[in-house]
This record gives sequence, C-alpha cells and structure tokens, in this order.
Amino acid sequence: MRIDDDAALHSFVEARRTALYRSAYLLCGDRHEAEDLVQTTLVKVVLGGRRHGRLDDVEAYARKTLVNTFIASRRRFWRREQAYGELPDRAGPVPDSDTGLHVRKALARLTARQRAVLVLRFWEDLSVEATAEALGMRQNTVKSHTARGLAALRVVMTTEELV
Repeated sequence: MRIDDDAALHSFVEARRTALYRSAYLLCGDRHEAEDLVQTTLVKVVLGGRRHGRLDDVEAYARKTLVNTFIASRRRFWRREQAYGELPDRAGPVPDSDTGLHVRKALARLTARQRAVLVLRFWEDLSVEATAEALGMRQNTVKSHTARGLAALRVVMTTEELV
C-alpha cells in the first residue's frame, strides 16, 4: 500500500485506529495518553510513508512505531512526575475487584519493555519472532521479558496492594 495515496491512508486509519488505541491503552493505562499515543503514531506513519515512498507492511510499521513511541515517552523525566493542584484529605476509594482493572494496574507496574512484550505477545497475539522483529530485539530477549513480566504480574496479582 502506498502511504502517500490519500484513499489508502484514510482506509488504513479507519480500519486500524481502534486496534491501535486498544494496544496503546494497554501499554500506558490512560485513555487520554493512549489517544495521544495513537495520534503521534499515525503522524509518524504518514511521515515515514512519505519519506520512504512505500511501506511494504504498514500494519507492522504502525505497531512498531506505537511501541517505540510509548517506550520513548517513558524515558522522559517529565512523564514520571504528576502535579496535583490540591492534595486529597483522605485516601481514594477502594479499587474495583474487577479482574480487568487489576490486570491493567499490574501492567502499569511493569517496565515499559516488559509491558510492550506482554501486550504484543498476548493482546496482539504475535509470535516470539514477530514480537522480536517489532521491538527490534532478539528472540531470547523477548522470551526473558515475557517470563519476567509474567512473574511480576503473578506477584502483583496475588498481593492485595493494588491501590
């Protein structure tokens, strides 16, 4: 697909925006940040397509761009700080016991690379080889990130400190 063809670009964005958003949400755990991540990814895909002229696999390029953009955003110092206008007087409400909420909170505690590997392997249902290619790492590195990430998820999921 030629990315500089407006019709092809429009159809790609229409077809894959929701799937990219779901993956982005699982990576970052915040609706607004996921929307920003998808928007940045789509801009990079368009610019990359225009720069290269033709992309053989736009889907793979978009997925890799999404993950790389997410990982790069976690390296920035300002992303680690959260400013609050007023501090709360009391603790927040007890978290919902829904499994999905617990999994997302547990995912948020993983490193960016572990989270990216787990999302690509188990949400996007990619093979070890495809995940390694998408992230630009060796297959053994993907396997070790998968094992360590799953072990960390098990520990977090079995404890009650998901506040």
